[in-house]
Amino acid sequence: CVVLVVQVAILMSPFCLCDVNSFCFSDPPPYVGRNFWHAKPAKLVERFAGPIPYVIIHHSYQPAACYTGPQCIEAMQQMQAMHQDVRSWNDIGYSFAVGGEGRIYEGRGFNVVGAHAPRYNDKSVGICLIGDWVSELPPKNMLAATKTLIEYGVRNGIIASNYTLIGHRQVRSTECPGDRLFEEIKTWPHFSPMTDIIDQQNGVS
Repeated sequence: CVVLVVQVAILMSPFCLCDVNSFCFSDPPPYVGRNFWHAKPAKLVERFAGPIPYVIIHHSYQPAACYTGPQCIEAMQQMQAMHQDVRSWNDIGYSFAVGGEGRIYEGRGFNVVGAHAPRYNDKSVGICLIGDWVSELPPKNMLAATKTLIEYGVRNGIIASNYTLIGHRQVRSTECPGDRLFEEIKTWPHFSPMTDIIDQQNGVS
């Protein structure tokens, strides 16, 4: 099939990738829109205004880390099926996911209410690094792609310039995003060591 061959060729390209419904990066890493990983339609799309004040980092734990385009597409499909069919969510919970091959995968996208961090879903970007990062650190290109996504959001006014970066465990009782990844993001710009940030902003101890 000519269409399939073209699609696979684009997916494996080292250059920028986008579709008509998504933004496009001007530099690598490539961006894989929903159409390219064959996402099912969202049951409901709720939007919120920006700029977005929080960036929340996750790991998937399961599915395991993926290192090729086909593996990561399968991982995205597995996560969406789990979230929609088992948990009865509207869509895959995350705003974006990042594969071990360094590609960024569109989830719900920017400024769409997620299902990844209660109380923060309507004011955050949820980025999932696919894999279990409890005892291992994600590959360098995976970390770099995550930073590129955040920088893109800030540069284009989608993410607030004074955004707060946190790990999922800081707003919910979970080991996510894994010990090794959490130690890594502590060194990133805008990381906040605070927990229960919303409560503290509201004066609740």
